[in-house]
Amino acid sequence: MESVSNTQDSFDFSKLSARDRYKLLIGSVVPRPIAWVTTVDEQGRPNAAPFSFFNCLSSDPAILALGVENHEDLRFKDTGHNIRVTEEFTVNIVDFANLHPMNTTAVNFPSDVDEITAAGLTMIPGEFVNCPQIAEAPIRLECKRHVTLNIGKSREIVLGEVLAMHARPGLVNDRFHVDAAALDALGRMGGHGYCRSFETFDLATPSEAEWRASQQPKAMAL
Repeated sequence: MESVSNTQDSFDFSKLSARDRYKLLIGSVVPRPIAWVTTVDEQGRPNAAPFSFFNCLSSDPAILALGVENHEDLRFKDTGHNIRVTEEFTVNIVDFANLHPMNTTAVNFPSDVDEITAAGLTMIPGEFVNCPQIAEAPIRLECKRHVTLNIGKSREIVLGEVLAMHARPGLVNDRFHVDAAALDALGRMGGHGYCRSFETFDLATPSEAEWRASQQPKAMAL
């Protein structure tokens, strides 16, 4: 095995600006899944927005986490406000086919512009929550708010319990395995970068006995 160099670049986060910390984190913690979140406000008006500070944290109970940023003046953005008042949201998984519609819903439109219409998306009613689902999304997860963590002035973390999942026909087999190649989910990289997940490989975790056997020197061929 090659020796590992002790030379490294180190970054003391206490001495960095929030922007520089952000750039280091989003370039290092990759790829990040994308939550295409749909919500409704008090009047039932729908909203859609993508979030890459997102992941699945638990299966029992089934919990998803969203990192939702506030406006620069600390007002809640639409998604954060809507979850706060309705305690419901739907996470739509983004595949490559929906790259540009998803990106359109990230545009900072004025309040009189409907980003869902601008993106050409089809909304279908929720079955377990009042939030609509994006019909074009391959997988949709209906959630109720479990708890909100206020971690600072600029951001809060929303934990949501998954009530139900809906999938495009053929994506999930009878053993509840999702076809990763057919899903073709997008991931976020650093900066403006994205990646696709259709190229995958399997690697089983060995038992201790299997691992120890693999470490034994190969017998020399006679």
